[in-house]
Amino acid sequence: MSDMPPKLAEIVDEFATAPRDVVLEMLLEFADAMPPLPAELAGHEGMEQVPECQTQFFLKAIVQPDGSVTSLFDCPPEAPTTRAFAGILAEGLAGASAAEVLAVPDDLYSRMGLAQAISPLRVRGGTAILARLKRQVAEQVVPHQAG
Repeated sequence: MSDMPPKLAEIVDEFATAPRDVVLEMLLEFADAMPPLPAELAGHEGMEQVPECQTQFFLKAIVQPDGSVTSLFDCPPEAPTTRAFAGILAEGLAGASAAEVLAVPDDLYSRMGLAQAISPLRVRGGTAILARLKRQVAEQVVPHQAG
């Protein structure tokens, strides 16, 4: 748990300790707060689609020269749960380093207690989003270390 960026750890904790009946409301707040895509990515140029998600979901991770990660997500408003996953990652990983992103546990959403609140299919979609995000970060980090 300690490896997680503090902001993400805080979110995980909030969800894990929240009463089940407010979890969905909390998710919707994150869905609403998801930052919009920059205009130049409107056509999903260079973004990766996540086929495990039931809706069109695109993501892109950019490792900045200072080692921090910028995460960009796009998901239609009619998929609030999936959007919420993106919102949680966007907020929880804001300003995080590549190492911190890579240290995020793969079972993040189970740790949040979401498996009880939403369908397994959706949890799987969220897990796939995280896995692809981490893979994109890893692919960008490795070349730098080689040099």
